[in-house]
Amino acid sequence: MSATPSAHHAEQPGGIMSAEMAEQPAVLRRILDDGAPVIAETARLIAARKPRFVLLTARGTSDNAALYAKYLLEVQLGKPCGLTSMSTVTTYGARPDLTDVLAVTVSQSGGSPDLVASTKAAREAGATTLAVTNNADSPLAAVSEHHIDILAGPERALPATKTYTASLLTLYLFVQGLRPGGGDGPAAAEALPGLARSILDRGAEVGQLAARYRFAERMVLTSRGYGYPTAKEAALKLMETSYIPALSYSGADLLHGPLAMVDNISPVIAIVTEGRGGAALQPVLERLRGRGADLMIVGTGEEVARATTGFVLPTAGVPEELQPVLEILPLQMLAYEITIARGQDPDAPRALAKVTETR
Repeated sequence: MSATPSAHHAEQPGGIMSAEMAEQPAVLRRILDDGAPVIAETARLIAARKPRFVLLTARGTSDNAALYAKYLLEVQLGKPCGLTSMSTVTTYGARPDLTDVLAVTVSQSGGSPDLVASTKAAREAGATTLAVTNNADSPLAAVSEHHIDILAGPERALPATKTYTASLLTLYLFVQGLRPGGGDGPAAAEALPGLARSILDRGAEVGQLAARYRFAERMVLTSRGYGYPTAKEAALKLMETSYIPALSYSGADLLHGPLAMVDNISPVIAIVTEGRGGAALQPVLERLRGRGADLMIVGTGEEVARATTGFVLPTAGVPEELQPVLEILPLQMLAYEITIARGQDPDAPRALAKVTETR
């Protein structure tokens, strides 16, 4: 069990993922110091176009980052926003009229053919196109009118960690830049690198949680609002590293049927964002407690005290919309620690490749 993620050497199983998780505070700092001016200028140019609607395109981990951006765009800007079904263009050949639409494509590598084809088609259909990637030389960046580099540096482990949090912060700054006057910009996010480091230093605490859940046969993750993308991303991390079937639901959707499968055996992880999303999740938490669920909460000390177990987040003073950058960190660590405890290598999940070439 590690005291911090960086304690593992790269040549050990999970050493690469561990090292990349440990880089996240430095990546967040780099975005605030070096990336923010470019992000703000790109946002200014796009805001001048006055897009009436936003389409978000992504796959996998980047799709969860795009969902986070959807919440930001709808809540912070009041912009109608949708997630693209790429096959309508790449498989069925549809060519919708995208005049006055902003099409944002989020991708770590910028290399997946369907993302490139969808973005190219969107630009040809009249959309203003923006690629948000970790590769400025990627095919996706080349076909997009605008590009923002998330500045995460090379990511070698198959499970994405630092590129996810880098995408969240980049998208937050971009949406702030679309607001009249530039919004709060980097100032509201200034504390994130230090808070991220304080979370990552609690590896032993997460290791104890992993020991509790290493033999789980199924897990359910839930949240509402800004925390919902965190639930989806954490489920993805658990599935691709430890191979535990992990089902993610909005708290509202969990009540519409799936709650029936919850018992006192399969763990439930709830991400309780401090703010309106967490308040909206309370009826769901009450139902889960009533069913005797093994409930782990990632949230405030007060919330964790009412659960079976949990991880207390240092989110006091952090705006609700920025808490997802911190919420995912202990869950990345949990996926890592469970995988190590099960004797598997989280750096190289079976059947996966770093660039997934969907078409």
